[in-house]
Amino acid sequence: MKTAGVLIHESQFPENVRRDLVESLRARRINHKFHYDSVRQTEKWLALHQQFSPSRHDQNCQAIYAQAFRAAAARMKARRIHVIGLGCGGGQKDTVLLKLLKTGGKEIFYTPCDVSVAMVLTARGAALEVAPGKNCFPLVIDLASAKDLGQAIAANVPGRTSRLFTFFGMIPNFEPRDILPKLAAVVARDDLLLFSANLAPGRNYAAGMERILPQYDNPPTRDWLMTFLADIGIEKSDGSFGFRIETARNGLKRIAAWFHFQRRRTIKMGGDSFDFRPGEGVRLFFSYRYTPSRLERILAAHGLAIRKRWITASGEEGAFLCRRDWGTPQPAPAGPRR
Repeated sequence: MKTAGVLIHESQFPENVRRDLVESLRARRINHKFHYDSVRQTEKWLALHQQFSPSRHDQNCQAIYAQAFRAAAARMKARRIHVIGLGCGGGQKDTVLLKLLKTGGKEIFYTPCDVSVAMVLTARGAALEVAPGKNCFPLVIDLASAKDLGQAIAANVPGRTSRLFTFFGMIPNFEPRDILPKLAAVVARDDLLLFSANLAPGRNYAAGMERILPQYDNPPTRDWLMTFLADIGIEKSDGSFGFRIETARNGLKRIAAWFHFQRRRTIKMGGDSFDFRPGEGVRLFFSYRYTPSRLERILAAHGLAIRKRWITASGEEGAFLCRRDWGTPQPAPAGPRR
């Protein structure tokens, strides 16, 4: 009989998930985690990622990740190494990294972290070809709301290890002021942070955003986003999708996906009722696009220093190796927004 132990943080307990969903519907701004919650959503997202991610089709993109992984592995000299995949997704990149790290008899530990049970189990399954099951510690956690991320990560790994955090494809889906203080707080002095960022290509920021818009405004993305709406009782015929480029108050640009209601729809959830009227919109998703210089400035402001970078020839994706900059004051994490 095959079993897998999964640690579920309180941020993903049913009562807290329901609270976050109610808050999302009230604000008409859907928390991204609700697009990865079910097995069906996970499957659709993985298929979407396979179809549109440059890391799957662009050989140059694959090459920069290979270079980044080798550089990170070369810096990990300890005999016991713990890789923590923050927002692990399907775990494909983490598994490649684990293979490089497992040389010379090193003992490898892996903690895949995501909001979805299906995601962390998929990542665990991929990693089992490198790390034994007893060294894998799947963690279901909401990075945005968990206040004790460091404690949750350290809960299972025995003894002292050298730690490498990965944060692949995640930074576009968070407000920088919310996630970067958390990253800076959990990355210790001797840890490494390896992450990727989607970039706006070219020298003209606005033109670069227009260029990559079709990667989001397409039928597979609509189908994936529609899964959440259908699960809460909203039908496709109730409205239409819209994708647009927005400029946030911090000056960063992002692509946002909206659902605009064309007819009235009321949904009930326990004791709560939500009435959507014609002309009203709900933001389902956003993805920030950075430039390397903007990314470096915003990371530095939160005490994270880029040590090495690898940018694709297309300019659409980059991998970055970081450490905590202990000479930079760290801003306090932003409180909950109402």
